Amino acid sequence: MKKIHIYYGIVALALLSTNLTFAQQQNVEFEKKYFPKNKEGLKFAKEQLELGVERYQQGSVLHKLTALPYLLAANDFNPNNAELNIMIGDCYLRSTEKDQALPYLEKAVNLSSPLKAKAYMLLGEAYHLNYEFDKAIAAFAECKRLLNVKAKTYSSDMQRIAKKTAECETAKELIKNPVNVFIDNFGAVVNSSFSEYGPLINADGSNLYFTSSRPDTKTIVGVEETFNENIYVTYRKDGEWTAPVKLDNSINSVNGNDAAAGISPSGDILFVFLSDNGGDLGYTVLNGNTWTPKQTLGNAINSSAHEASASLSPDGRTLYFVSNRNNPNGNHQIYYSNRDIQGIWMPARPIGKPVASEYDERAVFIHPNGKTLYFSSNGHNTMGGYDIFRSDFENGTWTTPVNMGYPINTPEDDLFFMLNASGRYAYFSSFRKGGLGLYDLYRITFIGEEKPTISVSEDNLIAYMQSPLNEILVEKKVQVDQTAVTLIKVTVKDAKTNAPIAANIEITDNDLSEIIAAFTTNSQTGSYMVALPSGKNYGLAVKAKDYLFYSENIDIRDHTEYQEIQKEILMNSAKVGEKVVLSNIFFKVGSAELSEASTMELNRMVTMLNELPNLRIEVSGHTDNTGPAEFNQMLSKNRANAVVDYLIRAGISADRLTYVGYGSDQPIAPNTTAEGRTANRRTEFKVLETE
Repeated sequence: MKKIHIYYGIVALALLSTNLTFAQQQNVEFEKKYFPKNKEGLKFAKEQLELGVERYQQGSVLHKLTALPYLLAANDFNPNNAELNIMIGDCYLRSTEKDQALPYLEKAVNLSSPLKAKAYMLLGEAYHLNYEFDKAIAAFAECKRLLNVKAKTYSSDMQRIAKKTAECETAKELIKNPVNVFIDNFGAVVNSSFSEYGPLINADGSNLYFTSSRPDTKTIVGVEETFNENIYVTYRKDGEWTAPVKLDNSINSVNGNDAAAGISPSGDILFVFLSDNGGDLGYTVLNGNTWTPKQTLGNAINSSAHEASASLSPDGRTLYFVSNRNNPNGNHQIYYSNRDIQGIWMPARPIGKPVASEYDERAVFIHPNGKTLYFSSNGHNTMGGYDIFRSDFENGTWTTPVNMGYPINTPEDDLFFMLNASGRYAYFSSFRKGGLGLYDLYRITFIGEEKPTISVSEDNLIAYMQSPLNEILVEKKVQVDQTAVTLIKVTVKDAKTNAPIAANIEITDNDLSEIIAAFTTNSQTGSYMVALPSGKNYGLAVKAKDYLFYSENIDIRDHTEYQEIQKEILMNSAKVGEKVVLSNIFFKVGSAELSEASTMELNRMVTMLNELPNLRIEVSGHTDNTGPAEFNQMLSKNRANAVVDYLIRAGISADRLTYVGYGSDQPIAPNTTAEGRTANRRTEFKVLETE
């Protein structure tokens, strides 16, 4: 049998003394001269070794794990072969039992082998992954000493040693100042012995989409089976998650890899990885209760390189994604594309520094506040593998990325961070000790001094795990990031039948008099959800065929905390006597002069009257009961007249319009509260004729 050979980019080296306290022993090969009295045992051990090496050299994590039983059987016969101990240690480093790597790698550096530098490199990694950072730094230093620093052959190894050493130093500092969180594994119902990653929570928190490589589909690679990626969904019922179900063939292809790349803030657009063309991004739209067939995002987003992981801004106008285009090293960085007024994606541009590093950025997510970007990187000040970072858009630029800290981040890979709108809970994937398989799904709870009691009703976006597999508590108190976001949950129904309506929703910035987002409610449920960053005066308008439009004013200019607003909107058809409150028509205080913020609402009235040419309406003004009744009546009449004048100037025939002021005679809320008085100060229109 040939001797086993491992190719690591580190060639055989002359044996040198070490700085660590490992006594040297003879390296024993699998040869007859070392086992003259046990030919049968040697034969069996060599057979096991060949099977293990064959699997090990396939290279993937799955193959290395399947190689372990064979390598361990060979090691039972001959525990004094450095190369075999290195392979076993390397296999354990790719598993959830990383502590098992230590005795084999410590054994490897104890044996007189030309692979000693590689053994120290892996031993440093093992110490690093097992939180023995000072030992790891010493092992990396010994590896560096063993390498010929003048030889170009080792330049990449020297860079790797420097980076790993820096990661250990970062890890030591971050662990000294941990963030105050609970981290819960999703448990065996959702996670498996295979990999689960890319968690995506839908708008109301009832559905969790994720990617997994499970035996549902398999591909033969070399001597071993491997499994394709597929997208799965699990549903929350009675506070627990159901067994995951693979999405149908309109989303998951029969033979290719399909992955969940992102989800829109509303939860009705699922971005997917398309395995063709080297890896492109596509999307599918929730139509009722089913997802439409996948479509590509087009050439503005995709290239001949690898695109993955997408996140849509809350206004739907910017898509952030990762790509390794134009990078000879194959590293990914974050790109973004803006959508023009016709809905066409513009050519993508790199986000650049300081977000971009010289290494790899993955798994991008833009928070519903529209200005906080989360991503994973194996660059910047990572404590090992991929860490999760945060950057905020301030004064026209992105801030220097900040490591999210330990124990969110570990020396392992931590990816696919997704924060809910309130900023209190997050979901991510991690390959860490205590997991059920390779990558598992986890939930983070950001806490103060004590762990909160969570109920299903506390936050409709939150998935609550009844029986978490493991729970990490860190005692240091930190301030929970309370993001200034208002979550609007809208359900649109017919006022008479209560049937759901597929309606068009427009969100306007009243101060700028422009539409900032447009959506369509679900045809089966009439529902939609949108997250609005605080600090603005918004208008919400709902339109549907054969119905009068509906408007709502959402003024959150001074709101500084997360809140949820639920609205059931009942749409009325254009029938005589129907009334509509014009919530986004504003006047200057004590005056009948229209504010610029009224423009969008007034233009919606113009559009409606043009679309319904037989409609004749009465515009009415209303006030609260503050002040003299005569003044209120005259003010309300003048305000109604101002609206009619605007409509006439916009081309609406005067004989279709009339106006009246009711003062405080027709309140719709008690005048005893500030909220009630605000509601009573309004402009309405009433349908007088439809034919």
